[in-house]
Amino acid sequence: MTKTKWNIDPTHSEVQFKVKHLVISTVSGQFSKFEGSLETEGDDFDGASASFQLDVNSVNTNVVDRDTHLKSADFFSAEQFPYIKFSNGKLNKAGDDYKLKGDLTIKDITRPITLDVEYGGSMVDGYGQNKAGFEVNGKINRKEFGLVWNMVTEAGGVVVGDEVKLQLNIQVVKA
Repeated sequence: MTKTKWNIDPTHSEVQFKVKHLVISTVSGQFSKFEGSLETEGDDFDGASASFQLDVNSVNTNVVDRDTHLKSADFFSAEQFPYIKFSNGKLNKAGDDYKLKGDLTIKDITRPITLDVEYGGSMVDGYGQNKAGFEVNGKINRKEFGLVWNMVTEAGGVVVGDEVKLQLNIQVVKA
Protein backbone atom coordinates (compact mmCIF):
# COMPACT_ATOMS: atom_id res chain seq x y z
CA MET A 1 0.00 0.00 0.00
CA THR A 2 1.23 3.49 -0.79
CA LYS A 3 2.01 6.05 1.92
CA THR A 4 0.12 9.32 1.88
CA LYS A 5 1.33 12.50 3.56
CA TRP A 6 -1.11 15.02 5.03
CA ASN A 7 0.23 18.44 6.11
CA ILE A 8 -1.39 20.68 8.70
CA ASP A 9 -3.14 23.64 7.10
CA PRO A 10 -2.19 26.42 9.57
CA THR A 11 -4.79 28.84 8.19
CA HIS A 12 -7.58 26.43 9.18
CA SER A 13 -6.07 25.08 12.40
CA GLU A 14 -5.49 26.32 15.94
CA VAL A 15 -3.53 25.26 19.01
CA GLN A 16 -4.97 26.40 22.34
CA PHE A 17 -4.35 25.76 26.03
CA LYS A 18 -6.12 26.53 29.29
CA VAL A 19 -4.74 26.67 32.83
CA LYS A 20 -6.26 27.65 36.16
CA HIS A 21 -5.29 31.04 37.61
CA LEU A 22 -5.55 31.43 41.40
CA VAL A 23 -7.60 28.19 41.30
CA ILE A 24 -10.73 30.29 40.69
CA SER A 25 -10.62 31.15 37.00
CA THR A 26 -9.12 29.95 33.74
CA VAL A 27 -6.58 31.67 31.51
CA SER A 28 -6.56 30.69 27.84
CA GLY A 29 -3.80 31.05 25.32
CA GLN A 30 -2.72 29.90 21.92
CA PHE A 31 0.29 29.36 19.72
CA SER A 32 -0.02 30.94 16.28
CA LYS A 33 2.98 29.34 14.52
CA PHE A 34 3.12 25.56 14.15
CA GLU A 35 3.55 22.81 11.59
CA GLY A 36 3.05 19.10 11.43
CA SER A 37 1.93 16.16 9.38
CA LEU A 38 0.30 12.76 9.30
CA GLU A 39 1.47 9.85 7.20
CA THR A 40 -1.14 7.23 6.34
CA GLU A 41 -1.41 4.00 4.41
CA GLY A 42 -3.71 5.25 1.65
CA ASP A 43 -6.55 7.45 2.93
CA ASP A 44 -7.27 5.53 6.16
CA PHE A 45 -6.12 7.44 9.26
CA ASP A 46 -6.00 4.36 11.54
CA GLY A 47 -2.35 3.65 12.26
CA ALA A 48 -1.17 7.01 10.89
CA SER A 49 2.12 8.38 12.14
CA ALA A 50 2.06 11.96 13.41
CA SER A 51 4.59 14.69 14.12
CA PHE A 52 4.13 18.29 15.17
CA GLN A 53 6.10 21.29 16.38
CA LEU A 54 5.12 24.74 17.53
CA ASP A 55 7.06 27.95 17.91
CA VAL A 56 7.17 28.91 21.60
CA ASN A 57 7.71 32.56 20.66
CA SER A 58 4.24 32.60 19.08
CA VAL A 59 2.50 32.15 22.45
CA ASN A 60 -0.38 34.60 22.90
CA THR A 61 -2.58 35.00 25.99
CA ASN A 62 -3.68 38.53 25.03
CA VAL A 63 -1.47 39.97 27.80
CA VAL A 64 1.99 41.03 26.57
CA ASP A 65 3.60 40.91 30.03
CA ARG A 66 2.28 37.40 30.67
CA ASP A 67 3.45 36.23 27.23
CA THR A 68 6.92 37.64 27.95
CA HIS A 69 6.93 35.81 31.30
CA LEU A 70 5.90 32.53 29.60
CA LYS A 71 8.82 32.87 27.17
CA SER A 72 11.29 33.49 30.03
CA ALA A 73 13.39 30.96 31.95
CA ASP A 74 10.58 30.75 34.55
CA PHE A 75 8.54 28.79 32.00
CA PHE A 76 9.45 27.83 28.40
CA SER A 77 12.99 29.29 28.14
CA ALA A 78 12.13 30.20 24.54
CA GLU A 79 15.60 31.49 23.73
CA GLN A 80 17.19 28.14 24.59
CA PHE A 81 14.23 25.90 23.60
CA PRO A 82 12.33 27.67 20.79
CA TYR A 83 10.06 24.70 19.91
CA ILE A 84 7.65 22.34 21.61
CA LYS A 85 7.67 19.03 19.74
CA PHE A 86 5.40 16.03 19.43
CA SER A 87 7.12 13.01 17.86
CA ASN A 88 6.71 9.27 17.37
CA GLY A 89 2.96 9.82 17.23
CA LYS A 90 0.56 7.02 16.33
CA LEU A 91 -3.11 7.62 15.62
CA ASN A 92 -5.21 4.53 16.40
CA LYS A 93 -8.93 3.93 16.04
CA ALA A 94 -10.85 3.92 19.35
CA GLY A 95 -14.57 3.39 18.69
CA ASP A 96 -15.79 6.08 16.30
CA ASP A 97 -12.78 8.27 17.04
CA TYR A 98 -9.05 7.92 17.74
CA LYS A 99 -6.34 8.02 20.38
CA LEU A 100 -3.08 9.75 19.55
CA LYS A 101 -0.07 8.49 21.50
CA GLY A 102 3.39 9.96 21.20
CA ASP A 103 6.23 11.83 22.86
CA LEU A 104 5.83 15.47 23.88
CA THR A 105 9.01 17.50 24.39
CA ILE A 106 8.89 20.80 26.25
CA LYS A 107 12.25 22.39 26.99
CA ASP A 108 14.54 19.38 27.25
CA ILE A 109 12.04 16.99 28.85
CA THR A 110 10.25 14.34 26.79
CA ARG A 111 7.29 12.37 28.15
CA PRO A 112 4.73 10.05 26.56
CA ILE A 113 1.21 11.47 26.27
CA THR A 114 -2.14 10.24 24.97
CA LEU A 115 -4.65 12.61 23.41
CA ASP A 116 -8.30 12.08 22.45
CA VAL A 117 -9.00 12.74 18.77
CA GLU A 118 -12.43 13.31 17.26
CA TYR A 119 -12.49 12.84 13.51
CA GLY A 120 -14.59 15.53 11.85
CA GLY A 121 -14.55 13.95 8.40
CA SER A 122 -12.91 14.44 5.02
CA MET A 123 -13.86 16.56 2.03
CA VAL A 124 -12.52 17.93 -1.22
CA ASP A 125 -12.48 21.74 -1.08
CA GLY A 126 -13.32 24.17 -3.88
CA TYR A 127 -9.73 23.99 -5.14
CA GLY A 128 -9.72 20.20 -5.49
CA GLN A 129 -7.63 19.62 -2.34
CA ASN A 130 -8.42 16.63 -0.12
CA LYS A 131 -8.78 17.78 3.49
CA ALA A 132 -9.62 16.15 6.81
CA GLY A 133 -10.47 17.68 10.18
CA PHE A 134 -9.75 16.62 13.74
CA GLU A 135 -10.42 17.97 17.24
CA VAL A 136 -7.62 16.94 19.60
CA ASN A 137 -8.00 17.21 23.37
CA GLY A 138 -5.90 16.23 26.35
CA LYS A 139 -4.25 17.28 29.58
CA ILE A 140 -0.69 17.44 30.82
CA ASN A 141 0.87 18.29 34.15
CA ARG A 142 3.14 21.26 33.40
CA LYS A 143 5.52 20.38 36.25
CA GLU A 144 6.37 17.06 34.58
CA PHE A 145 7.88 19.14 31.76
CA GLY A 146 9.98 21.41 33.98
CA LEU A 147 7.45 24.28 34.02
CA VAL A 148 7.57 24.58 37.81
CA TRP A 149 7.39 28.34 38.47
CA ASN A 150 4.61 29.37 40.82
CA MET A 151 3.82 31.88 43.50
CA VAL A 152 1.78 31.44 46.69
CA THR A 153 -0.77 34.15 47.47
CA GLU A 154 -1.34 35.66 50.92
CA ALA A 155 -4.34 33.37 51.32
CA GLY A 156 -2.18 30.32 50.59
CA GLY A 157 -3.43 29.67 47.06
CA VAL A 158 -1.22 29.21 44.03
CA VAL A 159 -1.12 31.54 41.04
CA VAL A 160 -0.81 28.89 38.28
CA GLY A 161 -2.51 25.48 38.27
CA ASP A 162 -0.50 22.35 37.47
CA GLU A 163 -2.94 20.88 34.94
CA VAL A 164 -2.89 22.33 31.43
CA LYS A 165 -5.75 21.48 29.10
CA LEU A 166 -4.79 21.17 25.43
CA GLN A 167 -7.24 21.77 22.59
CA LEU A 168 -6.19 21.60 18.96
CA ASN A 169 -8.48 22.02 15.99
CA ILE A 170 -6.51 20.60 13.10
CA GLN A 171 -7.23 20.52 9.39
CA VAL A 172 -4.83 18.55 7.22
CA VAL A 173 -4.45 18.69 3.45
CA LYS A 174 -3.28 15.78 1.34
CA ALA A 175 0.18 16.52 -0.05
